[in-house]
Amino acid sequence: MSRLVLMDLDNTLIDRRGPLANWVVEFAAARQLSAAAADRISVALRERASAETFEDLRSAFGLAESAAELWGAYVTGMARGVVCSPEVLARIDLLRSTGWTVGVLTNGATDIQLAKLAATGLLDRLDAVCISDEAGARKPDVEAFRVAVARCGYELPAGAWMVGDNPATDIAGAAAAGLRTVWISAGSAWATPGLTPDHIAETAAEAADFLLGLSEGMR
Repeated sequence: MSRLVLMDLDNTLIDRRGPLANWVVEFAAARQLSAAAADRISVALRERASAETFEDLRSAFGLAESAAELWGAYVTGMARGVVCSPEVLARIDLLRSTGWTVGVLTNGATDIQLAKLAATGLLDRLDAVCISDEAGARKPDVEAFRVAVARCGYELPAGAWMVGDNPATDIAGAAAAGLRTVWISAGSAWATPGLTPDHIAETAAEAADFLLGLSEGMR
């Protein structure tokens, strides 16, 4: 088996929820928007944010800035707010130093995902990055996994691992692509019938420890 692991970014390697909530509060306050408006903005950005999202928000709330300016403020603000813990950074370094190839496979817009990867110190620690926007395929599409694996120098089926928090996009998608899976539970119980991850870890650091502890025969 290969020593290849793909990792999800948002809510796996970094927390997106907290920085997003903080950014929306600051954004709404700076523009004197109501709490109801802030809630609507949160919902719009929660699952999938793009420049087009801000076209709709600009129109809905009569904002003076262009959609491009609003998107730029979002990218800058989110990159400033996200953090990757020293424990996770250290374990990525350790994985690579022990022969693992480590890549990130994330859905999202290229500019904001790259900005977050750079701001958190992850970008320079990875062997490869695959972002759905520039790859032309989104998880759980098997093509997204194929592109990510190829960028790491492998081919499907690669005997690789996928670490992620989303049962549908990360775990089901990876399983369909022939990858073994580690689900990041963040303290929650697995609740997706008909699908079982190969391993459950509470955090990305724990997932890395699991991979580091695998016997040579399982790697």
